[in-house]
Amino acid sequence: MAVLLAFQPGCVERDRDGAAERGLLQAVLDRQAEAVLAGDREAYLATVDPRADGYRDAQRTVFGNLARLPIDHWSYRVTATGEDAFPLPADGGAGPRRIAVRAELRYRIGGYDPAPVRDVEHLTLTEREGRWYVSSDGDGDGAPGGRRGTQQLWEQGEMTVVRGERSLVLGVGRPEFDLRALADDADRAVPGADEAWPRRWPRRVLVQAPATLERMAGLLGGPPSSYRGIAAVTTGEAGGRSTAPAERIVVNPEAYWLLGEEGRRIVMTHEVTHVATREHTTESTPLWLSEGFADWAAYREVDRSPARIAPLLDDAVRDGEVPRRLPTDEEFAFAGDADRLARSYESGWLLCRMVAQRWGEEKLVELYLAAGESGGDIDPVVREVLGTGMDGLTERWREYVRRELGGR
Repeated sequence: MAVLLAFQPGCVERDRDGAAERGLLQAVLDRQAEAVLAGDREAYLATVDPRADGYRDAQRTVFGNLARLPIDHWSYRVTATGEDAFPLPADGGAGPRRIAVRAELRYRIGGYDPAPVRDVEHLTLTEREGRWYVSSDGDGDGAPGGRRGTQQLWEQGEMTVVRGERSLVLGVGRPEFDLRALADDADRAVPGADEAWPRRWPRRVLVQAPATLERMAGLLGGPPSSYRGIAAVTTGEAGGRSTAPAERIVVNPEAYWLLGEEGRRIVMTHEVTHVATREHTTESTPLWLSEGFADWAAYREVDRSPARIAPLLDDAVRDGEVPRRLPTDEEFAFAGDADRLARSYESGWLLCRMVAQRWGEEKLVELYLAAGESGGDIDPVVREVLGTGMDGLTERWREYVRRELGGR
């Protein structure tokens, strides 16, 4: 006990020193946040290392991009420093003192985010003449958008902002007429999603248009190969689960513009439906229901036969291979087999179409709402809403697939 007491004063002093230093780092980020909200360019740049030329140039662009957005909340909270944040490259002790900082960023784009969106920032702060400055993000290389994890579009270059009637479109490296066309697509898609989802939702969407597939992957945090051939993705999709609000529709520049007008309308209505249903989409909602419902909403007013909408399942039925079960969540993974992914979407769409036709559209909506509150056990939910369990629903769906596809 005496030994422990002998060391306590030094430990307390170090703790105090660490807390004081952390407070200084937090103060730098607080000043930067205040500058964003005030639209004060000089105050923002005053928090950036004056000797980090490349990073400082990038931050001038970032601030200009942020100034174009209706941001009504922006704040940082330091959550870790030093090795607890991330390792910095060794500099041999010759340079100024640097500290790695991990901080939670919370921001809200007014009119589009019902609550602040959370992100994680990995920053390097450098001390010069007794003052701390942000000198880079990521692992210290100073490259814009170099931090670990996902990027933000405003970090990817000079951004153009186009406002639609029901949409806000952000683009980098895209001509303005493309962004205006995207705003038109989104504005037309909102009423379609609204008719399919007659529940309260903002009825406004935010669309992001990056310059390349690689930049799209940077926004979503996955490898580019995962999104190749995918026309658009809503945050929180990608065959996985996310706690981030599904309020960002990200367009693939290599695929979206290859679609005709009807194809773009279908894709955009699908993605906007995800935004509409997000509040009621949880870990308990199976992807065959969430993706199937979005496809059902997108195809409600499309005059196409089921065989044209579900060509891979149609081929399977013609070959006598009716699926035995509904697809698992894993089968919706973008990084998986492309044909399997397409069949999964087709299966979910046919299931939702069948429910809407047999039990009614309101029952389909009721099923969606109940599934999100089910805690993961979907069978009693299906039984309560539709009067049959999952086994019965699956058998009805298989028979529906046989009847609607395969030329029968």
